[in-house]
Amino acid sequence: MDAEGILAGLNSDQRAAVLHDFEKGAQLLVLAGAGSGKTSVLTKRIQYRILSGEPPEKILALTFTAKAAAEMRERVQALFPNAGVRLCTFHSLALFMLRQVIGGKHAYEMLGFKAPPTPRDSSDREFLAKLSKLHVKSFSREDLFSDSVPASVAVKLEGLRADVLESGQVVFDDLIYLAIRLLATNEEACAFFREMWEDIMVDEYQDINPPQYRMVRLLLGDRKNLFVVGDDDQAIYGFRGADIGNINRFCDDFKDCTIIRLEWNYRSVPEVLHFSNEIFTNKPLRLRKVLRAGNPRGSGGNPLFRENRNVEIWDSDNPVEEMVRIVARMKELREGYDLHWKDFAILVRYNRLRLYYEEALRDALIPVAGENGDGEGEVVEDGVHVETVHASKGLQYAVVFYAGLAEGLTPGECLGSHAERKKQLDEERRLFYVGVTRAEAYLILLYCRRRFWKGRLRNMRRSQFLPKQNKVDGFMKMPLLLFKIRAVAAALAYMFVHIPLFLFVLLFMKKDADRWLDYKIQSFSKFCMKILRVNLTILDQANLAKVDWTRPVFVMGNHGSYADIPVAFIALERKTGFIAKSDLLRIPFLGFWMKRLGCIYVDRQKSGAAKSVHEAVKHNLQSAPLIFVFPEGTRSKTGKLSPFKSGGFRFSVETDAIVLPVVFKGTRQVWEGRVSSAPCDVNVRILEPIDVAALKKERGGVLDPKKDLMPMVRKVMEDNL
Repeated sequence: MDAEGILAGLNSDQRAAVLHDFEKGAQLLVLAGAGSGKTSVLTKRIQYRILSGEPPEKILALTFTAKAAAEMRERVQALFPNAGVRLCTFHSLALFMLRQVIGGKHAYEMLGFKAPPTPRDSSDREFLAKLSKLHVKSFSREDLFSDSVPASVAVKLEGLRADVLESGQVVFDDLIYLAIRLLATNEEACAFFREMWEDIMVDEYQDINPPQYRMVRLLLGDRKNLFVVGDDDQAIYGFRGADIGNINRFCDDFKDCTIIRLEWNYRSVPEVLHFSNEIFTNKPLRLRKVLRAGNPRGSGGNPLFRENRNVEIWDSDNPVEEMVRIVARMKELREGYDLHWKDFAILVRYNRLRLYYEEALRDALIPVAGENGDGEGEVVEDGVHVETVHASKGLQYAVVFYAGLAEGLTPGECLGSHAERKKQLDEERRLFYVGVTRAEAYLILLYCRRRFWKGRLRNMRRSQFLPKQNKVDGFMKMPLLLFKIRAVAAALAYMFVHIPLFLFVLLFMKKDADRWLDYKIQSFSKFCMKILRVNLTILDQANLAKVDWTRPVFVMGNHGSYADIPVAFIALERKTGFIAKSDLLRIPFLGFWMKRLGCIYVDRQKSGAAKSVHEAVKHNLQSAPLIFVFPEGTRSKTGKLSPFKSGGFRFSVETDAIVLPVVFKGTRQVWEGRVSSAPCDVNVRILEPIDVAALKKERGGVLDPKKDLMPMVRKVMEDNL
């Protein structure tokens, strides 16, 4: 298989990660959103490196479970059988290292061991009991073999150390500490292992703890070949010692590093993703992600996916009332959409809640996945899954009922100092995000006002993670002229307020300026929909995942209103420049933002407009290869397509661009054709992108923009109007 075979089916961001060049881009952090295909990217990266000439035995890939390592090994070897890539967990890597022979001597012998280290399970309680007998306090297992232990303590530990060195009986965490000590104190061993592995890859980077991080840094040294994949939004193992700071500090640790975001989610429908995107509102721009719907797994078949249902919030007085509703909805969906019981899940924060819902389902004669409860241990395959959110990570279900959304349950109880409580609450929010993103087609959030908890009946407060009950603008009736004046004033005020903020970002956060502008354009567009009272529906947004955004992209849309622009911003979920009349530059504050977007201005009163657009397009393609074009040139008053102008199509052919057709319906009623201040419905459909370069290749290198491309685009737009 060649490189294109490996890259087939990847979106532009996944492709960029697989092709990353360490020499040009240094260390790489892949911020992989939920359901974004990170395992596929990691395995294809390994395959690509082997295809590019990297000896497989020079590649080290670290995961957190033996199961994940085995899955990746199977995928890699499907293309390269018996490839000697070391795919393993941190603990198995450490054990492997300790058993290597370096300069005629086993590595463990360099650390003073008489016998090969043999790990066994042991609890912290057992270790602490031994320390207590030795009258040693405030001591970490990590320091058992450290040279920096105070002499008074070292004397007390001599016996314990000697027993371990003599017998080789270590606990699993000792392996990591010993590997670190070997690398940090023995130059020969450190050079040996750095020579052994040229490429280092780490999966689930957000979950590594400080010792594991130190181990990776020691193996890497001052080299650039580090490829890590993680999602800070899914860092939920702080109680195990995982340090989310490893992701937060990546850019500080590696000054020349590159960040690539995988934001196309191939699991969930857009409404679930829109909800999940609102969970984190105050994250640093550098690490922020926006999940976008790619092509949900079930969307090609089950109509439930195509419905793209809103996320629902159910308030119930008590769990019994809630359970009646759950059972009724499950039966309704199962019969109406031909779903299996295994397509449903009830997620909870605590195990004792899981037991309650399992029992309640059995009482309703609904099978529960796992043991059937009759004592014989028979496994039920087609049953409803009832799981804690921690256990559900990495899984997905068509329909998810997320239960117990009350203070003290979700988020769970946060204790300690103010800083400790904040840290715990941040992790609880990430846990909530994990639960939400398990839903593929339909998510229902459950809150009970009263329930038995910890031995007594309690009144429960609604979870702070649930969206507040927004008081709608009221949609009070007002004269149309007043409505329009109010809308224009609000939009201009928004633009004005954000000009100094943007200048501040340019001055003090220059690296994040583009990212900041992307978010603010989305925020502004949603604000416009609110003040204009628009109910917006976006159809076939998954087609955006088929666009190679690293190439020039010309978005072609029918033109009916000024409202087309904010609608387009929301539909595309990114900022885009557009070809506009230079007269618009005179509108206060609008001109400032149009320049920041990379808009191209034409003066319709003068000749030579096409030439000026041509030059501007060439200039813009160097930095922002995304231009919105209205091929009709002017706004249609009838809703039907006016004759197309060929300019945009000519530019598309000249630059071997991607043409992305979009169709608006109802935007004229938002402004120019508005008849009242009542809410109005608008929908926009994203059509299949057209790869002009591929089309040109199919036709022997010749493609006439006016005779070939323009009629093709016009037809698909007319078919969808």
